[in-house]
Amino acid sequence: MTPPDGAASGAVAREEMRTTTCYMCACRCGIRVHLKDGAIRFIDGNPDHPVNRGVLCAKGSAGIMHQHSPAKLTAPLRRVGPRGSGQFEVISWDDALATATQWLSEIRWRDPRALAFFTGRDQSQSLTGFWAQQFGTPNFAAHGGFCSVNMAAAGLYTIGGSFWEFGEPDWERTRYLLMFGVAEDHDSNPIKAGIGKLKARAGTKFVSVNPVRTGYSAVADEWVPIRPGTDGAFVLALVHEVL
Repeated sequence: MTPPDGAASGAVAREEMRTTTCYMCACRCGIRVHLKDGAIRFIDGNPDHPVNRGVLCAKGSAGIMHQHSPAKLTAPLRRVGPRGSGQFEVISWDDALATATQWLSEIRWRDPRALAFFTGRDQSQSLTGFWAQQFGTPNFAAHGGFCSVNMAAAGLYTIGGSFWEFGEPDWERTRYLLMFGVAEDHDSNPIKAGIGKLKARAGTKFVSVNPVRTGYSAVADEWVPIRPGTDGAFVLALVHEVL
């Protein structure tokens, strides 16, 4: 029989666990990353995190695939062939930073507003925006989506932050939950846990506004079907009645 790796030399594998947050959706569930000799073995939920309390969906568990993806870049690359040829060479970080700073310093000296850049989703837009302002250019943008604008606006007015990582609904004191415009593949486990608390407590009501009665709407105390695309009219009608 062949002994396990490290057994012949008597080496002991070093195992450790790091806590962080999941970036597979906007929920930002707390996760634990288990490592062996510095390599990720698996990911599970963090039971001490206030949002998901240890529960993790399949997307979160699959986050390890980002680390092991064959398409992941492990070093800076410099194009050596015609544009679009896919020919690159590996360079050091020092060379990459020297090249970038040379380009940027020339632009900043001439006219910083000549620089325009665009970042992808979840790439620290607040920091890149701050950097752009210090550089002197107003021409920066980042990926965004209307799918979460409603949540961000409501979060700013209620819990002081635009996403779940800055807080969560006050499930313990909620008496009336009105839900509409919810993508059920985002924040699924924490919302399920919260709705479960409401359903188990007397004196609460859960109302779901959705064109179809699936998912959360199927377990709501009251389902309000509306035409697709009329959410805005519905909200304005509510505001009119309340005010």
